Order: sequence, then C-alpha cells, then structure tokens
Amino acid sequence: MQRLFSTFASGRPGVGLLIQRLVTGAGLLYAGIVQLGAPAGTLMIADMAGAVLGLFIVMGLWTPMTGALVAAVELWILIEIPGDIWMPLTLAVLGSTLALIGPGALSIDARLFGRKHIAG
Repeated sequence: MQRLFSTFASGRPGVGLLIQRLVTGAGLLYAGIVQLGAPAGTLMIADMAGAVLGLFIVMGLWTPMTGALVAAVELWILIEIPGDIWMPLTLAVLGSTLALIGPGALSIDARLFGRKHIAG
C-alpha cells in the first residue's frame, strides 16, 4: 500500500487534506441519510454505498481505492439518475482528487502504511 503514496502530507497541506476528506465524507453521508426515507431503488443503493465510502474517506482508510470508488459511484448517479447534477459531480471530483493525492498525515492510512521509525 505504501507504493500508492510518495509521502503523507503533513503540516498545513495535511490539514487541507483533512478538511477535504471531512467535506467529501459529509456530503456523501448527507446524500445517504436523505435517501433513508426514500423507497428502495437504484439511487438508494448508490447513495448508501456512497455513505459507507464517506465513512472510510473521513477516517482516511484505504483512501486511493475509496476515492476512486466514490468517483465511480457518483458518476453512475450522475449518468443514471436525472436531477441535480452538481452534488454528484462535485463529490466525483473530490473523490478522484483524494484518490490521486492521498489521505495526508492525519489519517489511518498514514498510521498503517506510513514510514516506520526503527528504534536504535
């Protein structure tokens, strides 16, 4: 997994990535919660999958894969479901940028897959 990241951004860039993960996760969770009262269907399944992926994004767990899945699910919603295009489009862009940039130092990925210091 470490090969997916050149570094885990820390400092101000790391805080920026944390904010981006929180905004993306909040949008995905909101879309999933809104669909709880709706009848079961394609949109509900996609938004529930997005909500689960949103939890992973907020935690910074498996961010490159999760971000790519977020982008795919949101593009699927954008293409298949008529209506407002801006929320799925925004979430797809945010998911793809997280997949490309990575989670940052303030994430579970950094703890699991970051460089280890050898005590000497």
